[in-house]
Amino acid sequence: MTATHASAPAPASICLLRLSALGDVTHVVPLVHTLQSAWPGTRLCWVIGKGERRLLEGLRGVGLIEYDKKSGLSGMLELRRRVRQDHDLPFEALLQMQVAARANVLSAFIPARTRVGYDRARSKDGHGLFVNRRIPDRPGIHVLDAIGSFCEPLGLRQTEVRWDLPVPDAAREWAAAQWPADGKPTLMISPCSSHVRRNWHADRYAEVADHAIDRGWRVVLCGGRSELERQAGDAIIAAMRDTPLDLIGKDTLKQLPALLERAQLVMTPDSGPMHIANAMGTKVLGLHAASNPVRSGPYSDRRYCVDRYDDAARKYLGKPAADIAWGTKIEHDGVMDLVTVDDAVAAFERYRTDHPHMGA
Repeated sequence: MTATHASAPAPASICLLRLSALGDVTHVVPLVHTLQSAWPGTRLCWVIGKGERRLLEGLRGVGLIEYDKKSGLSGMLELRRRVRQDHDLPFEALLQMQVAARANVLSAFIPARTRVGYDRARSKDGHGLFVNRRIPDRPGIHVLDAIGSFCEPLGLRQTEVRWDLPVPDAAREWAAAQWPADGKPTLMISPCSSHVRRNWHADRYAEVADHAIDRGWRVVLCGGRSELERQAGDAIIAAMRDTPLDLIGKDTLKQLPALLERAQLVMTPDSGPMHIANAMGTKVLGLHAASNPVRSGPYSDRRYCVDRYDDAARKYLGKPAADIAWGTKIEHDGVMDLVTVDDAVAAFERYRTDHPHMGA
């Protein structure tokens, strides 16, 4: 891609506001690099959620200001105090990249001359009351491209997408110690999304995992420390003929990118690990029915995704996906039943066809 184009003088300071979630903050990182490339002298700070800060701690040239969503008004007042203490105010620009009511109110505690928000089609919860500039209304684009367009009201265009997530050497050393570098390809399964209705079935994961092992692959399970993720992992293991490497609950958020980087293919529903894996250069076998992979699938390569979104739209909304609003979630009970084992095996085999040197 071509270099970032700037048609405006560099602002002295910019504050980014995007609290969550893990996948969405991953989408913001290329925008950070766009701003830094065009305006290396501009001071950047980012108001971010607690877990998301742990993931991105060490992002070069950006001051991360943590806001705990559970802290309510007292946390907002504390944020204002910290911003006033640590920064010359007002900011030249605030990029308000979250439309939820809490984030909208929080943005009012951040003084800024230019307050960039979403176009009217994406606005909700009074978002327009807290901004004075809007990004272009471009329906039909990926979430990352919508976030990237937040620089356009400032006179920039994001024409390059680069992540370079901050992954410490110690995290890569930990990941390297989890299984040998023996040439055997690895399918990593991250079975859970933060939205329960996006999650697939343990017995179906197990069938695909056994299929991969039969073809000479290693299977690794990963996930967080929640009870849901542990139960999902246990159910997958119980349903498998073979035994995978179980790393659920054993990594940290700083180690997760390094772990995903070691896999050849990551199988997951629409989730944070999907987007982190993509950012680390790993191919993704995404499982989509509740959400549209064109809008929120792995940004770089969707060749190995299962796409049952149109089937879900027809079944639950009575019309094809082309006739529903862009970004519509179809998070209905049973929607992931539409994704079959054959769908996922076919996606896995597409990857093997494209990489014939891997596995049996």
